[in-house]
Amino acid sequence: MTIRTLARAVVFAAVFSCVVGLVCAQERPVPSDSARVAIPGCAKGNAFIVAKSPEHEPTQVDIAPGRRFRLSGPKDILSDIKKHEGRLIEVTGLIRKAALNGPGGIPMAGGRVRIGAGVPQSPTGEPSRSLTGYDQPVLDVEGWRQLDENCSVK
Repeated sequence: MTIRTLARAVVFAAVFSCVVGLVCAQERPVPSDSARVAIPGCAKGNAFIVAKSPEHEPTQVDIAPGRRFRLSGPKDILSDIKKHEGRLIEVTGLIRKAALNGPGGIPMAGGRVRIGAGVPQSPTGEPSRSLTGYDQPVLDVEGWRQLDENCSVK
């Protein structure tokens, strides 16, 4: 009877581990205001600079090379990405659909300068707390993979 009980326990453990593996492997649901994207580019600290997709790689979305995103996600994934600075990687994650459109305004001087309306601020807002500088959209990283090239984006 102990062999039969042991066999049942082994079968139960195998089935349980398979079910848990399938449940954990499922992707998070995408919120209605976001999109799941896979973008090639280069990481520099917590910033990610979009690069031109290699010829042999399919593209998922049209994001202009040189566009910057701030990386957010699990610390272990972000530390792995930081270890591969200088190498071309593809980051997969969630980004708000509004951030995919890019910055508003009219591009001037080769696109480096944009002329448009300022960021709306409430009249009771404190000037020292206002957002200043370049506002980078956040890319919530779910995973990444290394591509076979070095970064050409600075």
